[in-house]
Amino acid sequence: MIKKKIGLYFGSFNPIHVGHLIIASHIYNNSHLDQIWFVVSPLNPFKKKINLLDNYSRLNLVNIAIKNFSFFKASNIEFSLPIPSYTINTLEYIKEKFPEYEFSLLMGKDNLSNFKKWKNYEIIIKNHNIFVYPRLNCKRSILEDHKNIKLIDAPIIEISSSMIRSNIKSKIDFRAYLPDEVWNYIDEMNFYK
Repeated sequence: MIKKKIGLYFGSFNPIHVGHLIIASHIYNNSHLDQIWFVVSPLNPFKKKINLLDNYSRLNLVNIAIKNFSFFKASNIEFSLPIPSYTINTLEYIKEKFPEYEFSLLMGKDNLSNFKKWKNYEIIIKNHNIFVYPRLNCKRSILEDHKNIKLIDAPIIEISSSMIRSNIKSKIDFRAYLPDEVWNYIDEMNFYK
């Protein structure tokens, strides 16, 4: 049986922005993935919870952003798992829950540089393909030579969720960074103000 290939794009998506969509679309179009799941993380072990919208608001924003993309899916799989969210735990859980799928990871080159700090990174890299998109000012990692690392020549997107949150607080017009309906929902709900 040929397993359906799923790319897992982990993130806090606080909020999701056009950069996330551009990168995911590029990887989808330049790989053999059948679908990309945006896995909304409750709390990344490397980030603080300051300014983090609640889980379901961020999931809702992702659903709004991807609703016109048949090859994208929003996932709340980590909401029921222990916090902080360790990728290895999520992968073990998700493989058991969906044995008919083969899972790969999507990550920025900045994350690859710190990958050896991840819990059980050796098991992750041994058992999963990892699609790595470029980021500015990242040193070359020795892990780039690993057979399961797939460097993707995606556009370099220098948009960050923290910059968007800062712009909202400063009342700077940032609408071009977000899908229209995401912007409308954030504005309507007074998020990040």
